[in-house]
Amino acid sequence: MPLFGNKFSPKKTSPRRSASLSNLSTIDEAQKAAEFGLDYGPIRVKLGGTEVTYQEGQWISEGGGGNGVSQREVVKLKKDKQKLEEENNLLKLKMQILLDMLAEQTCESHLLEKEVQEMKGGRSRKK
Repeated sequence: MPLFGNKFSPKKTSPRRSASLSNLSTIDEAQKAAEFGLDYGPIRVKLGGTEVTYQEGQWISEGGGGNGVSQREVVKLKKDKQKLEEENNLLKLKMQILLDMLAEQTCESHLLEKEVQEMKGGRSRKK
């Protein structure tokens, strides 16, 4: 018989039923896909009053620095500018080629006219 008896040995408690505190089981599949699916949209971060969005490998500022133009518009305008400069260079090249072709044709026509004049002059001398 122990000296103190069973007074210090605690009784074993019965196992508790694990009631889920999560409400995920009550959400339908469409809402689960919208909340936890792969379509999560652009990443947005707001730091110090400036909101930035991660799109196409770049952080783009949504605020715009106070001049009324957002960073997204600046990036779009830079791309448009680059495209227009390339198109302008192509058109300049085409114009230069056309001018060269015109000069060549003009030279050939002058040579042909000269030959025609020489032939007329030679025929009139024979008569």
